[in-house]
Amino acid sequence: MGSGVQEQRASLTQGEVLPLASSSQSEGMKQTRSVINSLFSGALAGAVAKTAVAPLDRTKIIFQGKLEAYRLIYRTYLMEGFFSLWRGNSATMVRVIPYAAIQFCAHEQYKGLLGGYYGFQGNALPPVPRLLAGSMAGTTAAMMTYPLDMVRARMAVTPKEMYSNILHVFVRISREEGMKTLYRGFTPTILGVAPYAGLSFFTYETLKKLHAEHSGRQQPYSYERLAFGACAGLIGQSASYPLDVVRRRMQTAGVTGHTYRTILGTMREIVSEEGVIRGLYKGLSMNWVKGPIAVGISFTTFDLTQILLKKGLSRSL
Repeated sequence: MGSGVQEQRASLTQGEVLPLASSSQSEGMKQTRSVINSLFSGALAGAVAKTAVAPLDRTKIIFQGKLEAYRLIYRTYLMEGFFSLWRGNSATMVRVIPYAAIQFCAHEQYKGLLGGYYGFQGNALPPVPRLLAGSMAGTTAAMMTYPLDMVRARMAVTPKEMYSNILHVFVRISREEGMKTLYRGFTPTILGVAPYAGLSFFTYETLKKLHAEHSGRQQPYSYERLAFGACAGLIGQSASYPLDVVRRRMQTAGVTGHTYRTILGTMREIVSEEGVIRGLYKGLSMNWVKGPIAVGISFTTFDLTQILLKKGLSRSL
């Protein structure tokens, strides 16, 4: 009898238990690789896109933060040199790399979760879940990286003698203005990121879906991805721009002499001093140049990196 039990256990082990364990382990490794690939692809996408538009991005922050902005890029070039237009880019990279990595990875995870919940696993999500996945991804990334965004804004609008490096910004703000200052402007950021990220991802995914339906090609060409991303950036940033202005004003209040404390209070002060269009939409024309370029590059870089990584993985297997 004992021998029979042992034979049965051996049979179960060889015939059932090991394959189930192997299948579960393989699925876990596949999921882990997918997350790592998404994180890497997102980090690279954010770094490439932000470096490409860094001079325009810095000028936009200054343009939002000051009343006078006549020939700003040229004046900055004459007074501080060409590479000064990339000042603060190191802080930007410190923020953008984790932000983009988390955002793109979170978007892939939320798409999977919502797809499973709504019964669209592996297929394009319906419009509402598609919008929700992007909003949740942007919100997740913003919540986890906000102090770095605050530091980047400070470095972009202050003389280079004021802060020597990223760590110095953290130390001086914490010591002179308090730790809460690192989260000044957090609420308008979240309120702005949710529609921005939601509309950006929604537009990009929708355009890819429509393209596949009309062209019969599942994968768009690179220039088509850039165009889809540019449209996504234009729509997303235009919708959330006033809150972006409010966020920057609150972040840089400590060095501009203002005391912005609430979203509505900041909006009222901007409108009363500068008007609606010249205040809340200051720099929007520059954003229409910078935003589509950055978002187009970002989405395209992410997609192409994902495709390359998946091809490399399939060959290794």
